[in-house]
Amino acid sequence: MKPLDSKKDYQDYVDKKSPNSPILKNCFNAFWVGGLICTIGQVIMNIAKSRGLSQDICGTIVSIILIAISAFLTGLNIFNKIGKFAGAGSLIPITGFANSIVSPSMEYKSEGYVMGVGGKMFTVAGPVLVFGISTSIIVGLIYLIFNTQNITLV
Repeated sequence: MKPLDSKKDYQDYVDKKSPNSPILKNCFNAFWVGGLICTIGQVIMNIAKSRGLSQDICGTIVSIILIAISAFLTGLNIFNKIGKFAGAGSLIPITGFANSIVSPSMEYKSEGYVMGVGGKMFTVAGPVLVFGISTSIIVGLIYLIFNTQNITLV
């Protein structure tokens, strides 16, 4: 192999060695897997509604079941395979969040339940929680200010 003399030579080398990403195929897989997860959630919702439960209770049941399924599949190392296949399609917020909690917990369980599982559980999900909660507080304060001053935003 001859030495790479310039940035262009190096970039040509990288382009030649790097596999092209099949963007269309990846988008299609993300779309149908994400749709399948949503369909499963809707089926659970319909079953709960047919039992005469309220909309709020049905939504809670769907969330709990989807979290449990994704945590279980993460434990069996199946969710990671689904994630590699579907990409962002498997990261629908609730299933992806459950996966981001369970994965570090499993990885660090050898360090013990307190320092391993407890300490590392939120390494991925922690920033999501911090920014999500912070944003909701800021939006709530803005809403409170506008609402008490009788200012309409629309």
